[in-house]
Amino acid sequence: MISNLAFIHPEAQIAKDVIVEPFAYIAGNVIIGEGTWIGPNSTILDGARIGKKCKIFPSAVVSGIPQDLKFRGEDSTAEIGDNTTVRECATVNRGTAAVGKTVVGNNCLLMAYSHIGHDCLLKNNVIIGNSTALAGEVDVDDFAILSAGTMVHQFAHIGAHVMIGGGGKVRIDVPPFVKADRDPLSFLGLNSVGLTRRGFEKERIDEIHEIYRTIYQKGMNISAALEYIDKEFKPSADRDYILEFIRKSERGIIRART
Repeated sequence: MISNLAFIHPEAQIAKDVIVEPFAYIAGNVIIGEGTWIGPNSTILDGARIGKKCKIFPSAVVSGIPQDLKFRGEDSTAEIGDNTTVRECATVNRGTAAVGKTVVGNNCLLMAYSHIGHDCLLKNNVIIGNSTALAGEVDVDDFAILSAGTMVHQFAHIGAHVMIGGGGKVRIDVPPFVKADRDPLSFLGLNSVGLTRRGFEKERIDEIHEIYRTIYQKGMNISAALEYIDKEFKPSADRDYILEFIRKSERGIIRART
């Protein structure tokens, strides 16, 4: 299961059925869970915590030190959940003193040449497209899809079930359930195809649509729109999530296309 041509530090904690291919490098302060495949020429550095049944493809680097000039060598981790795939040449940097860890959740896909910067938090079922780059301290909620070549500014927050078009420049926050594209990045409507595929019923999608009609199409400023939604729409998990997301946004949210 472990190639004689791989380097594995004797202090690394590797489950018995992990496969390690030739020329992989695994440092000492590393934990790798059951059923994970470590591909040839991949590099797993100190601070890596890799879950069960993950796939780390050739030339990927997990837990490289942050590309942050404030980093002073503090202990930190890069944590990858179960059933996550890290494709060729993708990089996941470990955390800094700011948060202490970079986290990629369960069932995620990081495509080739993508980059996850220090202290990012990716929740579950996130897809990061080829050559997409996340700066430090970016949050990405469940089921978000960032298409190829997306660039995400430090501290940005991307909501659940979002679809961002290829080459998008995410400078501010993207609220949940929406499609976003163009330059500057703009609200293009609901990600209705994605929501339908994930089992959202028509009535639920219609309610979310009406909430965003209030935010983007009724001529109110954001504060007034949120107050109106709070009063006129019945409480629900989706309504409350949208309200909380926007109210907590420090960078502001994307605008509608013009």
